[in-house]
Amino acid sequence: MTITETSLSISQMADASGLSTHTLRYYEREGLMLGSIERASSTHRRYSDGDITWVSFLTKLRSTGMPIRDLKLYVELVRAGENTSGARLALLTRHRESVRQQLREVTASLEAIDIKIALYETTVAEREAQQTGQEQR
Repeated sequence: MTITETSLSISQMADASGLSTHTLRYYEREGLMLGSIERASSTHRRYSDGDITWVSFLTKLRSTGMPIRDLKLYVELVRAGENTSGARLALLTRHRESVRQQLREVTASLEAIDIKIALYETTVAEREAQQTGQEQR
C-alpha cells in the first residue's frame, strides 16, 4: 500500500460503504474480496482504495439481486485473470437481463398502484365535494 493510498479501518469502511462491519467480515469470510485485507500492526483490518471500489461494485450487484453464488463465481473469474473476460461478460449480461426483467415487473406494479391511487383520489374528491354541497344547504 502506498503512502497516499486510503487506509480505512473496518468501521470507517462500513461508514464509507453503507455496509455493516458484520457484512464486511462476511464478505471477507466468504471469499468475496479480491485479495486478502491488509492488517495493521495491531491486526486490525485496513481497507485500501481498491477494496473500497470493489466493495462498492459488490454492493451494486447485491442491491440488484445477484445471488451470493454468482458473486462468488464473478470473484473467481476476476481473480483468474483477463482470459475470463468473456465469462465475466456473460455473467454480467445475464444479470443485467434479470435486473431489466425486475424493472419491468416493478414498473408494471407501480402503474397498477398509480391507477388505484387515481381511483381513490377521484373517490375522495367526489366525497368531499358531496360533503361540501350538503353543508351549504
